[in-house]
Amino acid sequence: MASAAEQLAANLNFSAFSKAEDLKKRIWFTLGALLVYRLGTYIPMPGIDPDALAQAFHQQSTGILGLFNMFAGGAVGRMAIFALGIMPYISASIIIQLMTSVIPSLEALKKEGESGRKVINQYTRYGTVLLATVQAYGIAAGLQSTSSIVTNPGAFFLLSSVITLVGGTMFLMWIGEQITARGIGNGISLIIFAGIAANLPSALANLLELGRTGALSTAIILIVVVVVVVCVAGVVFFERAQRRLLIQYPKRQVGNRMFQGDTSHLPLKLNTAGVIPPIFASSLLLLPVTIANFSDTSTLPGWATAIIASLGHGQPLYMLLYAGMIAFFAFFYTAIVFNPKDTADNLKKHGGFIPGIRPGERTADYIDYVLTRITVVGAIYLVVICLLPEILISAAGIPFYLGGTSLLIVVSVTMDTVAQVQGHLLAHQYEGLVKKAKLRGGRRGTR
Repeated sequence: MASAAEQLAANLNFSAFSKAEDLKKRIWFTLGALLVYRLGTYIPMPGIDPDALAQAFHQQSTGILGLFNMFAGGAVGRMAIFALGIMPYISASIIIQLMTSVIPSLEALKKEGESGRKVINQYTRYGTVLLATVQAYGIAAGLQSTSSIVTNPGAFFLLSSVITLVGGTMFLMWIGEQITARGIGNGISLIIFAGIAANLPSALANLLELGRTGALSTAIILIVVVVVVVCVAGVVFFERAQRRLLIQYPKRQVGNRMFQGDTSHLPLKLNTAGVIPPIFASSLLLLPVTIANFSDTSTLPGWATAIIASLGHGQPLYMLLYAGMIAFFAFFYTAIVFNPKDTADNLKKHGGFIPGIRPGERTADYIDYVLTRITVVGAIYLVVICLLPEILISAAGIPFYLGGTSLLIVVSVTMDTVAQVQGHLLAHQYEGLVKKAKLRGGRRGTR
């Protein structure tokens, strides 16, 4: 039996795409919105000396600033109006998700449907403004503390910088919502994807230049290409992997007719947590290094200096902590976003049950048991995908950062966007078939 992906691919053809006017409008709108985002990453904040900023950022690029710069498409290194990127919105979304499992009122809002989601989205926007304001003030104060970067330090610079950076984040949030509503794909994910993908050509050019000059051997470059291809194939395979639990519904009688019981499946993704575990683990591990780079390391005790040095990329302690934190956050975030008890209650409410498992608490325990087992495999997959580039960087001495997190985001967003394009094409083809059937029926009626 052909899979759903194969059926979608079979129905995807250029003739259908050329006739899908609504889909083309959505794609052009998405590309235009992403172009606006990319232009904003090159508009600098006022009052910044670009040469002094470039020199200072080069010294701090190995810390958490380098990670944020990757997600912001290079806007942090240029200190552009979109330097904060969309990360405050993502952080606020995660915080609100965590709070919904702790605060009963938010949990009740989540179960109210569309109206509850609107209220939660509004809370997320308020949280985005708060987080963006705090981060913008921290960036402005940090830049002002280095007198060579800011041309005219003072209260006016702090105020203008905070307004500029917070306004840039809120504008990006609005663009992301517009892409989701009027374009193709998830707007927030596509903004992050565009920021990461924008740095890929320069990274590839640097790699080829190192091979041309002899700094890297041809064998190393081939190994890099093979590792990237293997990682992409692994991400595609594991992100599509599901454990489907058979759900049965009993027979029901409507009037004098007896309807046969239906069967369906409850899909459990192998990687329910997505890319959140690597992002959390990277941010927490790079935070001590970033703080140390901004402070005077000569005043730190010897043990602190040794720990900071061992947390650098490629160090055994960094690898061990990175793997452990990814596994921890994979289980933690899965427990937050998926509640087996709620799923079991919904099944019981609609009359569904898992064969051989009693509805209610037994079903919740069984779903939790299965989810825990597949999350172990998902955590191992995340650890392998994220550690392979780190091992390659430390062993081969590749000077640019090839992150597993960025690879996960790029491949996952690409898969989701392609699936949405195929869904729009299938809907367009279905509408065309319905119109043809109506026209044929009308002609027969006139005859």
